[in-house]
Amino acid sequence: MSQLQSSPYILYSDGKGNIFEDTSLYVVGRSGWDAFAVPVEEWIELPEGGNLYELPGRRGIGIDVKTGEMRLCEKGWAVAAFIPPAHTGLYIAAYETMPDAPTLPLFCYTAAGWHNEKFYVPAVRIEKDIRQECAGYDQGKIEYGVEHIMKAYPHNRLIKHLAENCCQTYHCPAARNFFLSRWECPVPSSPACNANCIGCISFQPEDETIVSTQDRLTFKPTAEEIVEFTVPHLQTAPYPLISFGQGCEGEPLLMWETIRESIIEIRKHTERGSININTNGSKPNAVRALCEAGLNSIRVSTNSAREHIYTPYYRPNNYKFEDIIESLKVVRSFGGWTSINYFVFPGMTDSVEEYEALRKLIIDTDLSMIQWRNFNIDPDWYMGKIGVHETGEILGVKQLMELIHEEFPKVKFGYFNPSMERIKGNYEADFAH
Repeated sequence: MSQLQSSPYILYSDGKGNIFEDTSLYVVGRSGWDAFAVPVEEWIELPEGGNLYELPGRRGIGIDVKTGEMRLCEKGWAVAAFIPPAHTGLYIAAYETMPDAPTLPLFCYTAAGWHNEKFYVPAVRIEKDIRQECAGYDQGKIEYGVEHIMKAYPHNRLIKHLAENCCQTYHCPAARNFFLSRWECPVPSSPACNANCIGCISFQPEDETIVSTQDRLTFKPTAEEIVEFTVPHLQTAPYPLISFGQGCEGEPLLMWETIRESIIEIRKHTERGSININTNGSKPNAVRALCEAGLNSIRVSTNSAREHIYTPYYRPNNYKFEDIIESLKVVRSFGGWTSINYFVFPGMTDSVEEYEALRKLIIDTDLSMIQWRNFNIDPDWYMGKIGVHETGEILGVKQLMELIHEEFPKVKFGYFNPSMERIKGNYEADFAH
């Protein structure tokens, strides 16, 4: 809990990589299209692993310390924070966009301020699990792990992809954990996708104003390649979990036959650990086939529990919003664990209309978990692309979480896919350490 007695001061950038505070303005937050004063108790210190961004072509909005009126900070460009995994932002950075401002790249843009020599953000820690904390990554051990595992599987294309692309180029936390032989092991499996997400991090059209943050998997792995390294991981890693469907690939359900074959073979060798799929949930029949083979959990990504907000963002090919609901139901019918990877956009996620739709989704699917994920996207660009000009009445992200928790105490909150130990045991107590 923050000890702040008053709002932090606004930050601005000089355009040369230097950030300053403006003590004539208190920082405010954005929700939807509007700027609001952030309740003092919702500020926390910027967690370790967080970063600050300059927002070119944008002037920060603040509250004048003397008059209490909102005005722009004209001293430089607006500043926002990237907050690390396990934390969920409650307000976006508030700014006014100039006519010639470039589209922002695919990161999250949480409000940020300065108080008593420290940076602050409006956020909550939503997850106890420490699996992606910066302090837990020893670069020397990671490099040793890469060298050791690549030697063990010299002809495995997936190992090469995870090492050279994911771990060494993009410093993917899941890939780094794999090469440290612990926790969740990523299993990219599909170069193709059946959605055309506006904010896709692995593929953007050449004529778009933004670029993807990483390169997509370029080949179709075989079941043999998948089984070769996932079995040893499940057999030996602490709190082991393997996950099909990663940021560096398309939609894994397009490769469901290969995944099914892999799961059947994996379970011939070990019953240990959990087998998960991160997916858009577009093929309920494929999900059923995977459950029959031994799939333990599913995480379905969505920007909304409302079809008219979902569809213009995902732009699905040959599937509908109802299919993702059906996929969640299928996994629950097999007794599996179901999560939604819920892209939190303050002002949209916490609208009254969205809250009602989320309640319905939880009830209809008997949902196990909500992973409250920060949405990596330019806020103006996103809302313009999906055609939202009015967001309606807003609850506040923290209030939304409290209301959902109150009504559905069995629905777990978090940021990561849980291991089988957490699924079967004490969810709150058992986490990576």
